[in-house]
Amino acid sequence: MSARSPKPPVVLLWGDDAFLLRDAALELLGGVQPVEVDAAEWRGGETDDLATPSLFGEERALLVTDCRSLPEAATRELAAYLAAPDPEAALVLCAEVSERGSVPAALAKLVKGVGEIRQVAVARKDLQSWILDRARKRGIAIQPDAARALVDTLGESPAALDAAAQQLQSAYTEDRITAAHVHRQFQGLGEQRVWDLCDRLFGRDLPGSVRSLGSLLEGRTDPLAILGGVAARLRDLLRVKSLPDRIPPAELARAAGLRFEWQARRYRDQAKRFSMQELLGLHERIVEADRELKSGAAGEVVLPVLVASVATDQG
Repeated sequence: MSARSPKPPVVLLWGDDAFLLRDAALELLGGVQPVEVDAAEWRGGETDDLATPSLFGEERALLVTDCRSLPEAATRELAAYLAAPDPEAALVLCAEVSERGSVPAALAKLVKGVGEIRQVAVARKDLQSWILDRARKRGIAIQPDAARALVDTLGESPAALDAAAQQLQSAYTEDRITAAHVHRQFQGLGEQRVWDLCDRLFGRDLPGSVRSLGSLLEGRTDPLAILGGVAARLRDLLRVKSLPDRIPPAELARAAGLRFEWQARRYRDQAKRFSMQELLGLHERIVEADRELKSGAAGEVVLPVLVASVATDQG
């Protein structure tokens, strides 16, 4: 890159959270606005703009998300570009893997020798520090006990935690946010910890789903409340799946009845892991699980079976 933009020309980011990957990519690019492409929607010619200098001298960048879904033609095009990448342009590839997964070998081979490969992750024990650091960068006054309360109340989803911190800032503009503010703002929403289960479940992370469900059941969360949260997420995914793939996240959020753009991005990523027929089939399984629970069956028996049927990748 030029002196004004020392960013590496090619970077592969990998990790188990799509929100963190995209956030890291945008931070890496600084103020440069990239052309953003979902790998599954690759049409061909996406690297042309990187190889063609801008008439007005703007910095060029291409951000490719969900790179494990790259079609063969896209891989060939990227390989051709990476044979001689433009040092004045930035190419960032994001690859989401399962929890405890490793960097995709094919992508690593593509980038090795011409670019950097970086893992993007926030460990459970580091979530509070992560919240505090993001709050500081955004000018949000938040105390450590509030960060701890957010994790305890909302679970481990970085996207949900980030959105909650911004919501608190809007609600308490004059205050330094404490745990009391968190409890007041999200009172009665402890069931939102089911969000974490749903993220793992519809991310087809079976080990993480089993651990998350076990934690909820050990905490004596009502099995019907857990099932209700899963059913609500499934309904959101069905709405997202029925909409065109290429509409912008803000428009997708409005059309699907979602509150945040990050939800639209995450739910679109999750919906891609299932065919419409699979999602409709899961709806039938949830209806059956609801019938069993209301007939007196134990949640410790019904829910693990449901979790396994959702999170196991049949493809």
